[in-house]
Amino acid sequence: MPAYPVIGGQWGDEGKGKVVDFLAKNSDCIVRFAGGSNAGHTVINDSGEFRLHLVPSGIFASQASSIIGNGMVVDPDVLLEELAELTNRGVDTQRLYVSQRAHLIMPYHILLDQLEEERRSQGAGAIGTTGRGVGPAYTDKTSRVGVRVGDLLDKDNLKARLTQAMELKNKMITRVYEGEAISVDEVYDRCLTWRDKLEGHITDTEGIIQDTLGEGGKVLLEGAQGTLLDLDHGTYPYVTSSWPSVGGACIGMGVSPNYIREITGIFKAYCTRVGRGPMPTEMLDATEELLREKAGEYGATTGRPRRLGWFDAVAGRYSVGLNGFSSLVLTRLDILDGLPSVKICVGYRTMERELDRFPADTLLLERCEPIYEEMSGWDIPTAGSTQISELPQEAVAYLKRIEELVGCSFSMVSTGPKREETIVLKQLGSDGL
Repeated sequence: MPAYPVIGGQWGDEGKGKVVDFLAKNSDCIVRFAGGSNAGHTVINDSGEFRLHLVPSGIFASQASSIIGNGMVVDPDVLLEELAELTNRGVDTQRLYVSQRAHLIMPYHILLDQLEEERRSQGAGAIGTTGRGVGPAYTDKTSRVGVRVGDLLDKDNLKARLTQAMELKNKMITRVYEGEAISVDEVYDRCLTWRDKLEGHITDTEGIIQDTLGEGGKVLLEGAQGTLLDLDHGTYPYVTSSWPSVGGACIGMGVSPNYIREITGIFKAYCTRVGRGPMPTEMLDATEELLREKAGEYGATTGRPRRLGWFDAVAGRYSVGLNGFSSLVLTRLDILDGLPSVKICVGYRTMERELDRFPADTLLLERCEPIYEEMSGWDIPTAGSTQISELPQEAVAYLKRIEELVGCSFSMVSTGPKREETIVLKQLGSDGL
C-alpha cells in the first residue's frame, strides 16, 4: 500500500516529467496533486516527445490510472487540448480521471491574472506569473467562491454559482482594472461544452486512490513546480500559489500520510529559475548563455528563457530537510560535459555575516553572495550513460560531493532527455518501483 511522492527540490523545471515517466511502468496509479497549467513537464519516450501541463506524465503507462487530483486547478480548454493531442498520437486517455473536488480555472481568472501582472509590471512588483489564471483560481478556492470540476455536472447549481462569483469579478475587471466585463451566459455556455466533453473523466478520484492503496497497489505522486516556490516555504512573494513540497501531496490527492513509503527529490545538476525572485548562484555570464542554449532552457509553458546558476547546496539541504527526502535524482548531468570546472555553492555571505542555512527573509536572500567550492570538470561525455561505471571520475566526485553537502544520496542520475538515458543506482522501495 505504498505511495511514492516525486518532488521538485529547486525552483521547478528539474525534470520531474522524465522521472515520473520512467517510474510509471511499475505503478498502478499516477497522481498530479498540485498546481495547474502553469506547470510544463516534458516527456520523451517510445511514443514521441510531449509537453504536458495538466495530464500526469505517467499517462503513457497503459496499466495505470492517471489522476488530476483535488489539489489542482484545472483549465478545461488546456486539458481538452492535451487529451486531443494524446489521442491523435495514439496514447490511450480512457484511464485519465479528474477529481470532482479540483477547482476550475475560469476565463475571468485568466483575465484577472493578466491584468494584475500588467499593473504590477508598471512598478517594481511584478511576480513573473504565467498569466494562466492559476493564482486567482486558488484565491477563489480559499475565499470559498470557487467553482469546482464537479459543479459542471449540476447545471442549475452551476449557473447560480457563476452568477454569484462573476458579479464581484466583473466589478473588479471594470472598476479596478478598467477592463471589459465578461458575460455570465457566455461562460456558462463554455462550462456546458466542457461538461459534455469531460463528463466521462470526472469522478471521485480520492476513492480510486484509496482503493488502489488498500489493495496493495503502488501510487506515484507527481509534484509540480519546486519546493523553493512553495507558498509557505519558498522565496515569498516570488512563489507559486500552491504547495509543491511533500506537505501538499496528501492534501492534494486525499489520502493519509501513513501511506507515504519513500520521498524522492529531483534536482538538476545546476539551478534554474523562471521569473523574478532571489537566486544567489545565478551566473550572469557567458557560461549561463552557453548552458541555456545547450540545454534548451526555455519554459515549456511560457517559452521564457530560464535563469541559470550553479548548484546551490544550501538551498538543496533546506529542501532535503523540509521534505524528508529518502533519495534524490540528479538530472541534466550531461549539460555540464566539457566545462573546465564546476562550482557548488556551500554557503552564503552578506556584509554582516556568513550563512549556512537558507533564510526565510527573501530580502536577506537577495543580498546573499554565494560561497563556492570549485571542482574539476570532465572531458569524457556523460550523455547517454546508463551505468555509473561509464561516468568519468570527476563527474562521480561531483555527485558524491553534492550528496555530502545536502545530506542525502542519489538513487538515479539522468544523462539525457530520453527515458532510457538513465543510471539507476538503487530501486525505489523494497519492492522495486
